[in-house]
Amino acid sequence: MSIKKRFEIIDYTEAQYQEELDRIREKFMPLVKICQEYGTAMRIGTNHGSLSDRIMSRYGDTPLGMVESALEFLRICEDLNYHQIVLSMKASNTQVMVQAYRLLVQKLDEEGFKPYPLHLGVTEAGEAEDGRIKSAVGIGTLLEDGLGDTVRVSLTEEPEAEMPVGQKLVRRYQHRLLHAPILPIDQFPKNPFDYARRTSREVMNFGRDNVPRVMADFSRLSSYPMEDFRTIGHTYLPALDKWGMNDQGADYVYLGQNAVPFMFPNGLKAVQDFATWKTEKEEAFPLCRVSEYLSQAAEAFSEKLNFLSVSTQEWNETLCTRLQQETGPWVLVLHTDNAHAMPALRRLIFALMEASIDLPVLLHRQYAETDLEQWQLYAATDVGGLLIDGLGDGVMLSPGNEVVFVQREAALYYLKEANALAFGILQAARTRMTKTEYISCPSCGRTLFDLQETTAMIRKRTDHLKGVKIGIMGCIVNGPGEMADADYGYVGSGKGKITLYRGKEVVKRAVPSEKAVDALIALIREDGKWIEREGQ
Repeated sequence: MSIKKRFEIIDYTEAQYQEELDRIREKFMPLVKICQEYGTAMRIGTNHGSLSDRIMSRYGDTPLGMVESALEFLRICEDLNYHQIVLSMKASNTQVMVQAYRLLVQKLDEEGFKPYPLHLGVTEAGEAEDGRIKSAVGIGTLLEDGLGDTVRVSLTEEPEAEMPVGQKLVRRYQHRLLHAPILPIDQFPKNPFDYARRTSREVMNFGRDNVPRVMADFSRLSSYPMEDFRTIGHTYLPALDKWGMNDQGADYVYLGQNAVPFMFPNGLKAVQDFATWKTEKEEAFPLCRVSEYLSQAAEAFSEKLNFLSVSTQEWNETLCTRLQQETGPWVLVLHTDNAHAMPALRRLIFALMEASIDLPVLLHRQYAETDLEQWQLYAATDVGGLLIDGLGDGVMLSPGNEVVFVQREAALYYLKEANALAFGILQAARTRMTKTEYISCPSCGRTLFDLQETTAMIRKRTDHLKGVKIGIMGCIVNGPGEMADADYGYVGSGKGKITLYRGKEVVKRAVPSEKAVDALIALIREDGKWIEREGQ
């Protein structure tokens, strides 16, 4: 039998609501006065998973609820003329986190508050590349918006691993002063406080309600045997003479000027430069430059699918007018050389929206970074910052033109990492779920088990459960609230004891730690979400 964790009162009368506010003021005022006396600063922070039942009753589990929860305390501070305050709005869901901070800034301005500094962080981001990508999608998006004064990266790793990630995120802005200008926006064409995907027409499997697609870039390879496609999730099985594809198999592969060497698997489609495609029309789809698109008649292109490469520098009135009249099956591949890449691409997509051009958009970014962690952070910021606002129907990550692959193994390694990174960004932005998501906290003094070891153990048993979100929390104090976005929770509740959650509800208490993973799997199985791993 489930045991309800919280939210006992669903509806508050106005009188009950005000009584709670008065109680908060009475309890909170002494602390404020002590901080005033000693000149001590205070952080007022809201966590998405720890909203009170009173806030939930009026605002729900929303960014607005998070903001209002903080403003209740801030209003008391302002009344007492205390302003040594930093504000934070943390969530493990990157969409909610970004929306909450943006809405907070809006509300501060509307109510005439001082522009208090903001502390940015994605709660319980997890470990390894997933934790870094998720942190960058949330923190990086807000930094690109010009919001944020301090950052905290929360990784389920040794504490010393967190600081370099935060440093790489913020140091990127040391050389942004000379970026190319970006046209101002007269009217913001979408709501920045709520997720809504840009409306686009359906072109093959791009756009409309289709999940964002991933295109791998093989154009820098001169040849590619079948085994190379393992790097992008497609494996040829010689004994069966057929292809296998995993959950992170790329949807398209860009070959550049190269020919299609063999029959591709059904789940993968080839894209070539227009001049090359003209000789192999039945084997691939063309990618055109703006000059080719404007100079050719419609009959010269594919009747099924075409890609048009457009940089922010190439956008002009002539191209805009032509695209407004376009009725063919086109997908726009948008890219930029602007150092301020995310806002530059966002401005171009806004121009499409202003002109009522509803062609799907594939986001193309090139990176010269050789540091894998830095590359992950930059791409997650640039691409994730657009996806989190619903601005994008596909992703392609490529090496910069200055990157030289002396050895073939280096090129294949890049392709493998680029493919994993593209899918990781889509998952972190909550736009395409292709793997299990782990919401796990960093270690602290309250942690009741080895978080890294336990996370690795749970991941080993469950990492094939596509789209399932599992919270792994070290203690019962903050854990249940901070994993509020998880489908299942594994929370330390005593020495050698684990409490299991389904969403926000406790389902089993005091499970011995040596049996807890099996009990978690049994719970997932009970809900019909368990699948056997291939090969078992």
